Amino acid sequence: MREQAPTGNNNEIVRLENACKIYQVGTEEVKALASINLTFRKGDFYAIMGPSGSGKSTMMNILGCLDRLTSGSYYFEGRDVSQLSDDLLSELRLRHLGFIFQSFNLIPQLTVQSNIELPLYYLGWESIRSSQRAKELADEVGLGDRLHHRPNELSGGQMQRVAIARALANDPQIIFADEPTGNLDSATGVQIMDVLSKLNEQGKTIIMVTHEQDIAAYARHRMHMIDGKIDRIEEGKNAAN
Repeated sequence: MREQAPTGNNNEIVRLENACKIYQVGTEEVKALASINLTFRKGDFYAIMGPSGSGKSTMMNILGCLDRLTSGSYYFEGRDVSQLSDDLLSELRLRHLGFIFQSFNLIPQLTVQSNIELPLYYLGWESIRSSQRAKELADEVGLGDRLHHRPNELSGGQMQRVAIARALANDPQIIFADEPTGNLDSATGVQIMDVLSKLNEQGKTIIMVTHEQDIAAYARHRMHMIDGKIDRIEEGKNAAN
């Protein structure tokens, strides 16, 4: 999938239209995103790559509704969310997006089960229902026997599996993964990527930031950024036609 002018498409999940993000650094304006036009389709698996300052983290923050565009539009499932209030953006993230971070971002005082249940608490789920959902997700990522452990009793790979289960709790349309293997050894990183690949095969849309070529190779599309622009998009062998 190349950078393209936005068009209506029932299969699209996210569309950026003339997307610009400018930061003021002292007296200088830094264009972190420069007039990006790009469409992501449902079921895509993208790896966003580039050197420091290329705009990849800004792209992730914009797509994840963690930051706002300076100008241009951001469409989520056909709805322009560029001008939504902070409360409505929070609601969108809670109900439709899932996040996996390099540093796991688990709450150390909570058990595995409670960490997984956390988004469901904010969604107002009843405790019995959320408990069952957490158990199902823990089993799915291979941690069904660790429900009552706390993060400091887990390995790095196990903590990331908890983070993946938590990201899946709300059955999100998109999973955002920010350097998901950055704090893991190579063998554990492969295990985590196998989990993400399986989720993509099941139809989940995944957008991942990584600087590792071997991790990016799992993605169907590898988008290279430089100076706030898309330099090129490489298609993997499993890319959708």
